[in-house]
Amino acid sequence: MPTLEEIRALALPALGLAAVGYLLGSLPFGYWVAKAYGTDIFSAGSKSSGATNVGRVLGKPAGLTVFALDALKGVVAAGWPSLLLAPSHEVFNLAGLVGALVGHSFSCFTRFRGGKGVATGAGGFLVLMPLVTLIGAVVWILCLLVTRYVSLASLMAAFTLPVASVCFHRPLLLTVISALIAIFVGVRHRANIGRLLAGTENRWRSKPRGVA
Repeated sequence: MPTLEEIRALALPALGLAAVGYLLGSLPFGYWVAKAYGTDIFSAGSKSSGATNVGRVLGKPAGLTVFALDALKGVVAAGWPSLLLAPSHEVFNLAGLVGALVGHSFSCFTRFRGGKGVATGAGGFLVLMPLVTLIGAVVWILCLLVTRYVSLASLMAAFTLPVASVCFHRPLLLTVISALIAIFVGVRHRANIGRLLAGTENRWRSKPRGVA
């Protein structure tokens, strides 16, 4: 167990990195891409600025662009503390990622609206747990191919991470945070879960036929 002094030494830089991560995560790429197409993404489809909604409303190229940019936010937020601080600590990397996830979901640039955190979380964990994240990606792809539900695929992938983390004996802190983030993603998908249970969730299409 870390001592009180060690906790104090980690707390201040971790809070600073979380704040920077929040600002980075708040960059509303989904909103900006949709705006370039002449669309207010917060008034279209599921009213989320995430890649899935952008893809449904504006087509796959726009959705893939947003996914890549949102994932990049996670990569940078989780990765740059290791470049800035030597020696670094996984607490700093996780602080940056958690900040980015909160910023992505509740952006200060869009009145605290945003996406659901899947792409940003995937980018961050790709830096922190590459193999575990690739397993999650395989689960996402297989689930999407079988069910055609992006929301279900995202939920399955999110909850795969802490399980795979345990299986591959990753550090306890990474496992705990990945589990908490999976719960966060689940909460952000609560409307989708309701539609899945009711049998009214839309399957993936490049163009929408209703709310996703």
